[in-house]
Amino acid sequence: MSILLVDDAEITSLNRQYFHRNRPTNVISFPMSENGPSVIHPEILGDVVISAETAQRQAKKVGEKAEEEILFLMIHGILHLLGFDHEGLATQRREMEAKEKELFSWVMRSSRLP
Repeated sequence: MSILLVDDAEITSLNRQYFHRNRPTNVISFPMSENGPSVIHPEILGDVVISAETAQRQAKKVGEKAEEEILFLMIHGILHLLGFDHEGLATQRREMEAKEKELFSWVMRSSRLP
């Protein structure tokens, strides 16, 4: 998998090109397979693109560190690559949110982020 940090201009361009939304977003995931991990190369999940500018604004708004917001967005993007979804059924959204919180908490307990 690749993880790319970009600015709002770059993520707006990707959002417009692939989702026809002419605005920045915080994270976009591009899975190698439409239905989760690839069958041919299961070790290649896809790409996660994070707008560092949007992450910084969101972190400031809620009084968090930008690094923590970027970490959370990375987890969110990776879960999308693994087939999790939050835009469909409410049960799927709750499942993804629970997994995000679980992984974020685990990483924060295990990390050395300042």
